Amino acid sequence: MRILPLLTLLAVPAFAGAELGKPAPDFTLKDVDGKDVSLASFKGKTVVLEWFNPECPYVKAAHTKGSLTDSAKRQQKKGIVWLSINSGAAGKQGAGVEKSKAGAKGFNMENPVLVDEAGTVGKAYGATNTPHLFVIDPKGNVAYRGAIDNSPDGEGLSPQGGKLINYVDAALDDVAANRAVKTPDTKAYGCSVKYAN
Repeated sequence: MRILPLLTLLAVPAFAGAELGKPAPDFTLKDVDGKDVSLASFKGKTVVLEWFNPECPYVKAAHTKGSLTDSAKRQQKKGIVWLSINSGAAGKQGAGVEKSKAGAKGFNMENPVLVDEAGTVGKAYGATNTPHLFVIDPKGNVAYRGAIDNSPDGEGLSPQGGKLINYVDAALDDVAANRAVKTPDTKAYGCSVKYAN
C-alpha cells in the first residue's frame, strides 16, 4: 500500500465540484420570496450561476462599480437565465433571506436570488468564493467556471494584463455561437463562501 505524503492529502479539496463539459448538478432551492426554483426547469436554456454574499466587499464592488453592475440585466435581455445563490450558513456574514433580499434591492438586481444555507448546492458545484460564476450550456453541461473577470479588486480597475476581460460575457458569446469556450476555467477571487463548516 502506497502512503501519500501528508501535504498531498491536505491539498485535496473537501468537495470536488462541477466538472467542465459534464452535466451540471441539478438542484431546487427557494428564492428570497419562498418560491422553489429548480435548475431542471431551465432545460434547453443557457444558465449563469453567481455565488453571492451581499456583505462581501468584492461582491459590493463588483455590483456597484465592476463587471457585475449590469451583467445579469444585459444577459437576461438575450434570454440567458441568471441565478444568484447565497450559500452562507445561518449567522454568517451576509447569510439568510433578509440580507439576500436587502442586497438584491441595494444592487438593483432583477434576477432570482436563491438561498442555500445548508451549503449543499455550493459544495456540489465547488463554489469557493463570492463572486464565483458558472455557465451552463443549453445541453445542461458546465461550460465555464471561475471569476467574473480578470480584475481581482472587483471594481474592474486592476485587470491582469492591462485589459479588462469579462470571462462570463466571453463564455456566453462562445456558447451562443456554438463554439468551444476559449477560457473555460479561471480562478475565482473574492471572499470565501461562508459555509457552516
